[in-house]
Amino acid sequence: MESMLNKFKNTVTKVTADVTSAVMGNPVTREFEVGRHIASGGPGLCWRIYNGTKKSTKQEVAVFVFDKKIIDKYQKFDKDQIIDSLKKGVQQLTRLRHPRLLTVQHPLEESRDCLAFCTEPVFASLSNVLGQWDNLPSPVPNDIKEYKLFDVETKYGLLQISEGLSFLHGGVKMVHGNLCLENIILNKSGAWKIMGFDFSISSVNPSDAEPKYSCKEWEPNLPPLCLPNPEYLAPEYILSVSCDAASDMYSLGVVMHSVFNEGKPVFQVNKHDIFKSFSRQLDQLSNMNPALLNKIPEEVREHVKMLLSVTPNVRPDADQMTKIPFFDDVGAVTLQYFDTLFQRDNLQKSQFYKGLPKVLPKLPKRVVVYRILPALTSEFVNPDMVPFVLPNVLLIAEDCTKEEYVRLILPDLTPVFKQQEPIQILLIFLQKMDLLLTKTPSEDIKNSVLPMVYRALEAPSVQIQELCLNIIPTFANLIDYPAMKNSLIPRIKSACLQTSSLAVRVNSLVCLGKILEYLDKWFVIDEILPFLLQIPSREPAVLMGVLGIYKCTFSHKKLGIPKEHLATKSLPHLVSLSIDNNLNLNQFNSFMVVIREMLSRMEAEHKTKLEQLHAMQEQQRFLSTFHQLSLKSKSPLTRSVLHSHFMFEKCNKCCCLADGEGGMSLTLEEKQRLAKEQEQAAKLRSQQPLAPQSIKPAANTNSQTKDLTSSLMNNMTSLSLAGSARPPPVQGSTMSAFPSSSPMAGSMGAPVSNGFNPAMGFQTASVGMGMGMGPSGPGFYGGMASTTSTPNFGALTQGAVGQSGKPPDMSALDSLFTPNKPKVPLKQMGPIAPPGANTAWLSQFGSAQNAQTPMQGVSVGLGGMSSGFGMQANPFFSPQNFSQPAAPSMNPTGVKQSSSVNNDLKDLFG
Repeated sequence: MESMLNKFKNTVTKVTADVTSAVMGNPVTREFEVGRHIASGGPGLCWRIYNGTKKSTKQEVAVFVFDKKIIDKYQKFDKDQIIDSLKKGVQQLTRLRHPRLLTVQHPLEESRDCLAFCTEPVFASLSNVLGQWDNLPSPVPNDIKEYKLFDVETKYGLLQISEGLSFLHGGVKMVHGNLCLENIILNKSGAWKIMGFDFSISSVNPSDAEPKYSCKEWEPNLPPLCLPNPEYLAPEYILSVSCDAASDMYSLGVVMHSVFNEGKPVFQVNKHDIFKSFSRQLDQLSNMNPALLNKIPEEVREHVKMLLSVTPNVRPDADQMTKIPFFDDVGAVTLQYFDTLFQRDNLQKSQFYKGLPKVLPKLPKRVVVYRILPALTSEFVNPDMVPFVLPNVLLIAEDCTKEEYVRLILPDLTPVFKQQEPIQILLIFLQKMDLLLTKTPSEDIKNSVLPMVYRALEAPSVQIQELCLNIIPTFANLIDYPAMKNSLIPRIKSACLQTSSLAVRVNSLVCLGKILEYLDKWFVIDEILPFLLQIPSREPAVLMGVLGIYKCTFSHKKLGIPKEHLATKSLPHLVSLSIDNNLNLNQFNSFMVVIREMLSRMEAEHKTKLEQLHAMQEQQRFLSTFHQLSLKSKSPLTRSVLHSHFMFEKCNKCCCLADGEGGMSLTLEEKQRLAKEQEQAAKLRSQQPLAPQSIKPAANTNSQTKDLTSSLMNNMTSLSLAGSARPPPVQGSTMSAFPSSSPMAGSMGAPVSNGFNPAMGFQTASVGMGMGMGPSGPGFYGGMASTTSTPNFGALTQGAVGQSGKPPDMSALDSLFTPNKPKVPLKQMGPIAPPGANTAWLSQFGSAQNAQTPMQGVSVGLGGMSSGFGMQANPFFSPQNFSQPAAPSMNPTGVKQSSSVNNDLKDLFG
C-alpha cells in the first residue's frame, strides 16, 4: 500500500512539474488557467492536451502544449524545421473556420520552453481512443482507456471527416496532406474535427476549375515530425511525387480501415526503406486480398476498396462520399441535422423536434447526453421553441442519473421554470412533475419547482388552473407534508372559492378528494370539512363533489369522521344538501346512501359507548352494595358469604379478562388460591338459597339466641298494658319523641283497645299507627273499605300477660328494616298532639300529602313507613306468618270492650 501511495505521489508530482515547466512563462497563461493533462494529438501525438478555462469568462477550453524538451536530441537545424512545421499547421488551422475543423480559441503563443494555443474543449484524439497512448499522462485516464465507439458515432464521425475534406477540396482548394488518426480530434461533445495542417498544400491556381497542387519530394533524412505519416499517404506521393484531392481520399480510406481494425492501418511501412515498402504496397493494392477488408461493414466495404485504389481517378471524391447509403443511418442523420440547426427556421426546427422523441431511444446515452442535449438546451433562449424542445430534454432526463441531471440539465431548466408563456411550458412541466420532484434536490424543489405549481394555480387562465388541478394528484405523494399543508391546500381552496368557473370549482373538489389520503385525520376535520360549508354554489356537480369528499373521509381507514362531528356538522350539512332541487333521483339516492351509512355508524358507536358506561355503572353499583352490606352486617357468616360471592364474581371477571386479552401470567401459588376460590364459589352456587325458618328457643335460658317473634309480642303486650296508666299530654305542648320507658296512650286521654271494630273494617292498636284528632276528610278512608286483611292481634299479645311494665329491649327489630329507608324507633311514636299544637314533627312519619294537611288522620307503620291502615303493605304483618285464633271477647289485659270505647271510636271516625 505504501509503495502504491509513493508511486501515486511521484506521478502527480511529475505531471505537475511538466505543466509548470512547459507552460510557465507562455503568454497563453496570462488569459487562461491550465488544468490537468487529458490527452495528446497532432503529428506524432506531439501535442499535449490540457483542460483549461478562460480567466475572464470562465469559458472552458483545451490548451495544446508542445514541450520543446522532447526535441532536444535534434540538431538546431532539425529543431527549427520541426518548430516551423508545427507553427505552420497551427497558423493554417487558425485561419480556417468550419464546423468540421477544430476551432481555435486563442492563436499560437511561443515561449522559450514551449508552443501553446487554445481550442474548443477537447476529449481526446481518435488515435488515443483507438489505443495509441503516446504522450498521455500516467496512468492513462479511465475515460480514455474504457472508451468504446458506438456505430452511430463511427458513421457520423466518418461523415464529418468527409464533409471537412469536401470543404477543403471544394471551398478553399487545399489538400490536407496528412490525414490520419492523430490529426482527428474528438471534442467534448464527441464530434470529429480535423487538425494538423502542417503539410497542407494549397492550389497554385485556386481560381481555375481544375486546381493544381505541387508536391514536395520525400526526404528520408528529415526528423519524423517534419514528414507526414507514411502509413496514411497515397502511393503517388512517394512514387510519382504528385498529389491532388484524391490523395486525401486515399488517406480517408486508410482511416476508415483503421477505425474498424482497432487503429491498425492497411499496410505497415518500413521507414528506413520507404520506396521499397511503397512499391510492395502498390502491388498489393493492385491485387487486393478480400480478407484485408473483412472487418469493414459490408455496406461500405466496396467504397473503402475504391478509396484504396491505385488509380486516383477511381477514388470517390469527398462530396460523393457524403452521399453513400452507409451514412443514411437515422442516428447519423439526426446528429447531422443538429449540426446544421443554425441554418433552419422555426417551422423546420419544430417539425424536427416533434419527431425526435422517437429517435432518442435508439441512440446511445453518451451520444444523447453529450451531443444532442447541449444542442437542445441552447434553444431555451428562443421561447417559441421551448414547447418543442422541453419534452425531449425531459425525456433525456429520465435516463440520466440524479447526479447527471443536476450537473447537466437542471442549470438550464431553472430559468425555464419561471416562464409562463407559452402556456404549453407549464403543461409539459406539470405532466412530468413526478420526474422533477424525484430528481431535483429538495432545495431546488422549494425554490423553483413548487413555485411554478403555485403560479399555475393562481394563473388567470382557467385552462391552466384546470390542468394543474387535474395533474396535482398524480404527484401529490412526492410533495412533502408541510408544503402541501401550508402552501398547496390553501391555494386549492382559494381557487375553488374565488373562481367563477364551474370546471375549476369541481376540479378543485375532485383534486382535494384525491389527495385526502396524503393528509392526516385532524387536518382534514379541521381544515377540509369546514371548507365545504363555505362553498357558495349549488350546482349538482359541486354538490356531488362535496359528497365525494365526505364519503372519502368517512370511509377511509386512516381518516374517518368522529361521531360528534357526524351528529353536529356532517349529517346536518349533507341532509340540507340532499334536498336541493337541482339534484336528480340518482344523485339524491347517492346522498341518502352516505347519510344512512353515517347514521348507522354513529348509532353503533354511541350505543356501544352507552353499553360500556352502563356496564361500568353496574359494576360500580355492585361494588358499592357489597361494601354497604359488608359494613352493616353483624353476622360473621353473612360477611363470609358476601365476601366469597364477591371474590367469585371478581375471579370470573379476571378470568374473562385473562381469556379475552391475553391476561397476565400467574404464579403457582396464585393459581392454587384462585382454584380454591373458584371451588368454594361453585359450592355456594350449588347450595339452596337461604329461607327464613322458625327458631325454637333453646332449653338453656342463658343462650344468646333470641326468638324475635316472641320478643316482639312481649314488647307489644307490655306497651298495651301500660297505655291506660299514662296521663294525657298537656294541651299545646310539643312532643317530638318519647322515652323508651314511657307507655303510649290514646289520643285525648281515651284509652284505645286492641281488637277489631266491625264498623271501621280494620284492627285498631296503640302500636303501629297514630290517629289525628281533626275531622276526617272524604278521601281519608278512600282505600280502607276494600281492605280484606284483618289480622287479629289478640293472640299476639297474650304472651305478655303477667310481665312487668318495663318495656323489653327493641334492638332486635333493627335488622328487620331495609337499609335504604329511615327507621323510626318506637320511642318516637308518641300520642297525637292536640289541635293547635305544633305538628311539624308529623312529617317525618307520614307521607308528603299527609304532612301538608294539618290535623288529618296519619297512619305510621312500624319503622316510620307510611302504610295506610291496611297491614298487607308490610310483609312482616302478613296474615299467613301468624296464627289467627278466634277474636276474644276480652282483650289480653282483661279489660272488656265497653260501650264507652266504642262511642269514643264513633266520635273519632264517624
